[in-house]
Amino acid sequence: MTSASAASLTRADTASEATGAAGLVAQGVSVTFRRGTQVIDALKDVSLNIPRGTRAALIGASGCGKSTLLRVFADIVQPTSGTASHYGLTPAEARANRVYALVQQGSTMLPWRTVIDNVALGLEIAGTSKPERLERAAESLALVGLKGFEKSLPAELSGGMRQRAAIARALTLRPRFLLMDEPFGALDEITRDRLHFELLRILEETGATLFLVTHSIAEAVILSDKVVVMTPRPGRISQVIDVDLGQHRTPATREDPRFGHYELMLRRALHHDA
Repeated sequence: MTSASAASLTRADTASEATGAAGLVAQGVSVTFRRGTQVIDALKDVSLNIPRGTRAALIGASGCGKSTLLRVFADIVQPTSGTASHYGLTPAEARANRVYALVQQGSTMLPWRTVIDNVALGLEIAGTSKPERLERAAESLALVGLKGFEKSLPAELSGGMRQRAAIARALTLRPRFLLMDEPFGALDEITRDRLHFELLRILEETGATLFLVTHSIAEAVILSDKVVVMTPRPGRISQVIDVDLGQHRTPATREDPRFGHYELMLRRALHHDA
């Protein structure tokens, strides 16, 4: 890490202490897309605070701006107005300092590279030495349950295993924030359920903050401490629902009456905004 990067993180630590464990913060974020004469208001005056260590889900109808908001935090989309920050850093500073990692739907992997070389790719691009990046890639693969598949090619893995490898690649950066955009949407229900608890275990071990975009009410409930509900376009935040199911969750959590209660709350919130 450069001295400038270290200074940025030091400033972020100070800002976090001053604001009380600041995490992901959006203040008055609006995003307008212009395509020729067409104007699309994707987000309108979105303000949000996700404290560090929180597991948060963002849910709403298709086209409501969920992914747009995540991409603002990922420094892919620039807000038309308002600001976003990670731990006191702008998205650009957070990206430069590898404060967050992004996992998207579909595990893009280079077919000619082994799994461990694919997982180490982000560190390779960042200029990390080969011994260190392979060591960190191996640690991440073990964390997601893929130890023994380091030398396999992507075509030799199932869809669920490739998605776990994508999560492992994100974890090699040791991110403070894990941004996930429909990461399990293309998987079958059995594999998706299994990966839900893999992800919860990883979050318990790493302490990373989760910001998850999903269309699934059940997924939002099982993975989150906090669910952010968005209105149809232009996307605004209509409700933030705290999910009190404890930190350690298991498949039996779905049988807890509170689980059904939160599902019903979210369903009503979404239908109210439709």
